[in-house]
Amino acid sequence: MVFKQHWYLLLFFLFITTHIQAKNDSTQIKKSQTIIKNQAGWFSLGARTTMNVFSHDGFGIGAGGQFRLQLSNRVNTDWFADYISVNHHDVARSEYVHIGWSVLFYPVKKLQYPKYKVQPFLLAGHCFDYNKMTIYSDPSISKHRWGAAVQMGLGSHFHLSERIDLTLMLQYMMHLTKELHPEQKEDASYEIILEKASALEGHLLCTVSLNYKIAKLWKK
Repeated sequence: MVFKQHWYLLLFFLFITTHIQAKNDSTQIKKSQTIIKNQAGWFSLGARTTMNVFSHDGFGIGAGGQFRLQLSNRVNTDWFADYISVNHHDVARSEYVHIGWSVLFYPVKKLQYPKYKVQPFLLAGHCFDYNKMTIYSDPSISKHRWGAAVQMGLGSHFHLSERIDLTLMLQYMMHLTKELHPEQKEDASYEIILEKASALEGHLLCTVSLNYKIAKLWKK
């Protein structure tokens, strides 16, 4: 009788121990599924195409390149160079060169890669801005100017694999400089005018890029 009681106690102890261990294993599995890998240190290269839409210049399209350096799971940096050609209402061609940087912030902590393939972000940054304008009817009439601009917007990464992502960005770039404009003269010819004051004009830019993670520069 005593032996049976000890046996029952042993079975009960094994049942409790097994139950607790299984619960701990289940918790560990759930934790491992929600752990976000440390993305800090990744260096990536990419190619991009940019469309200029809804601006005073008109519609334009261009191409460029970029590299990224990720500082933490929620902060990334984007360093880019773009060339964009814009048809200014069939009167003049505006050529823009942008060289600058942006900070990408991932506001939704749960939407982190690799748990989620879609990763939205906010962005803000600065760039150096070059603009050359040429009259179509007389290419000898041309002017250019240098300046700076700031940009802000939003976007999302679409992770195609552990190292490759497709990124879509929509941003407004505001020029902090004087602008060039074509102006028609009395004889119906055109000239290019440099405004006397900065008008804080700019472009709404839509950018699509394909990026590849080359190497992780640090692991902690």
